[in-house]
Order: sequence, then structure tokens, then C-alpha cells
Amino acid sequence: MKRVQAACILQTLVFQQKDDTYLSKEKKTALNKEEVEKYKASLEKHKTRFQIVEETEQEDGSILVRVRKQYNDKTDVTEYFN
Repeated sequence: MKRVQAACILQTLVFQQKDDTYLSKEKKTALNKEEVEKYKASLEKHKTRFQIVEETEQEDGSILVRVRKQYNDKTDVTEYFN
């Protein structure tokens, strides 16, 4: 019999620019940053253990986020976050 002793997910997310032509590039970038913050807040709200590995604004204004997060709350993932 096998059991998962520890599990972690490494995701790369891209928060892309909105296609609204009437918004300025600065406003679109601000909306992207707001969306990233909402994503982080939702992880905290659901008590998901996570670590932002990288957060980079791309030339086109999109934001690339690499996040390591706990797979479930049944296993100890301390080794992944040290």
C-alpha cells in the first residue's frame, strides 16, 4: 500500500492584459496587479499554504506568477517551504 507523504504543486500563472481598448496601459496594468492580489487573498482565505516563487511584470503588461502551494491539508509540506 502506498500513501502520499507530502505533496506540493508548482504553478505558473499568467494574468494577461485585458482587451478593453478604451483603457490606458497603466489602467490595464493596475487591473492586473489587483487581480493578482485578489488571487493571493483567495489563497489566504482558504488557508492554503503557499509561497510566491516569482512575480514578474512582462513587457506587454501581463504578470507572470510562479506559486508553490500545498496540495492538501492532510500532509506536512514544511520541507517544500524551507
